[in-house]
Amino acid sequence: MKEIELTLDQVVLRAREFTKSNRKILGITGAPGAGKSTVAKAIISELGELAAFAPMDGFHLSNATLIAQGKRERKGAIDTFDAAGYANLLERLRNQSDEVVHAPDFYRELEESIGSAIPINKSTPLVVTEGNYLLFSDGPWGRARAAMDECWFIDVAHDLRIERLINRHIAMGKDPESAKAWSLGSDQKNAEAILAKKSEADLVISLIS
Repeated sequence: MKEIELTLDQVVLRAREFTKSNRKILGITGAPGAGKSTVAKAIISELGELAAFAPMDGFHLSNATLIAQGKRERKGAIDTFDAAGYANLLERLRNQSDEVVHAPDFYRELEESIGSAIPINKSTPLVVTEGNYLLFSDGPWGRARAAMDECWFIDVAHDLRIERLINRHIAMGKDPESAKAWSLGSDQKNAEAILAKKSEADLVISLIS
């Protein structure tokens, strides 16, 4: 594991190196509120047709399924995802034979995943995948990790991360008290498990302005 400080532009430049050869899969992980989505979307935006996005969040179990399983209040925990489906997608993308593979996406406005939302062309050299549990190895998560060429961990100060989470939950409709409770409760429990895996990343990045 290597720990470095980089600007967002420098992260994008580093990711660009993956586009100079055959298909590569780059994982972006970190605790909730670390800025994973910001980094992944910056890479995709700057690299254009050279990169495609396959987010882990596309494999959230539906709200109806979570309610039926009694897990709705823990949405975002590791057992509220279709881990096997995610691993299958990354393995398919790793050795893509179809001209186009469609990945699911997650719509925060709906709090639901939408299937076949992101087309990924066979000719695209880099696939960026982003999510909380990319460094986990139990069951299908280990297969997903094995499909990645590298996985980078985005690190951020605890207080800033919590502030971002609270603001995100408020923006999605929670009242401030509920937003804080969720951020310090369910989100924090998940964060502690994710942070325990940091040393297994290929690179730990602290973003600087």
